[in-house]
Amino acid sequence: QVLLVESGGGLVQPGGSLRLSCAASGRTFSTYTMGWFRQAPDKEREFVAVIRWIGGSAVYADSVKGRFTISRDNAKNTLYLQMNSLKPEDTAVYYCAAREGLARTTAPETYNYWGQGTQVTVSS
Repeated sequence: QVLLVESGGGLVQPGGSLRLSCAASGRTFSTYTMGWFRQAPDKEREFVAVIRWIGGSAVYADSVKGRFTISRDNAKNTLYLQMNSLKPEDTAVYYCAAREGLARTTAPETYNYWGQGTQVTVSS
């Protein structure tokens, strides 16, 4: 059974940084694609970033391009999301997700496994 556990959320001022972590277990993830999504109150869950577990280039939402970086540490079985230059509109619950296969899809419904989410609040 795949288990994804996010951590690292919190309250940060505009312009600040946070790094989210997602500890993954229960599978060998070499044939998986890993993504970050977010959901703000009264809004639909939206794509943030995606990367293949085996590496290669990442894909980002236009709203975070140049500010956020997705990465993974194979030895630690952990996915990361480094978030810089945070804005109030980045406030949301952030979710880690995994899907079997190597297509870097951006639609939430294509992901099989989800973490419980971690709250990120950007406010002065």
